[in-house]
Amino acid sequence: MKKTILVIALLACITQVNAQNTGEDELGAWYMYFGTNRITDNLSIHSEAQFRFYEVANTFNQLLLRTGLNYHLTDNAIATIGYGYINTDGTFADIPGEENSNEHRIFEQFILKNKVGKVAFEHRYRLEQRFISTQTDDFTEHRARYRLQLTYPFNDKWFLNVYDEVFINLQEPIFGQNRLYGAIGYNIKSNFSIQVGYLKNHFTGINFDRVQLGIIYNTDFRSKQ
Repeated sequence: MKKTILVIALLACITQVNAQNTGEDELGAWYMYFGTNRITDNLSIHSEAQFRFYEVANTFNQLLLRTGLNYHLTDNAIATIGYGYINTDGTFADIPGEENSNEHRIFEQFILKNKVGKVAFEHRYRLEQRFISTQTDDFTEHRARYRLQLTYPFNDKWFLNVYDEVFINLQEPIFGQNRLYGAIGYNIKSNFSIQVGYLKNHFTGINFDRVQLGIIYNTDFRSKQ
């Protein structure tokens, strides 16, 4: 009888551990497109699509679509207001406690750029209003983000790109996440580049490793005189 109880307890523990699998041990992947589409000297449209997976080639995690209107105050200062749609499959609970959800997001953003020698610095400040729907609830959250990005060109074609971004919730819990990223990039054309990199995504008590493939393609619709 004691052996039977012990076996049942062990099976229950194994089932619980499997049910709480977060995918933390999996190497996931984010496949991304970013574009800045210039329409006037002061205005451009941001376009973005991201496909995120718990594993490199399968097990869908998240679809993120984002757009925004940029106002170029100068070449080194850009203000943006935009909208994002995010569909998340929480099967592996990439963010602890998260269910499957749909999110509509409004954001305000300000970017400042400067250079020190050959190194290009970019400071990105962003506020987000997040309208989230799960199977059981609808709620609104607010968040602030700051990203410091450094880009170092090896030559006209190859470059190094690194950044760190912290997410601060404007409600409890205060700490949201931190993203540390490093990548090697290649300029195919002056307006077209690719990056292959690695992201360490840190939440409270849990970390995720993600390979990233990014495509950056900028267009210019201003009439040429």
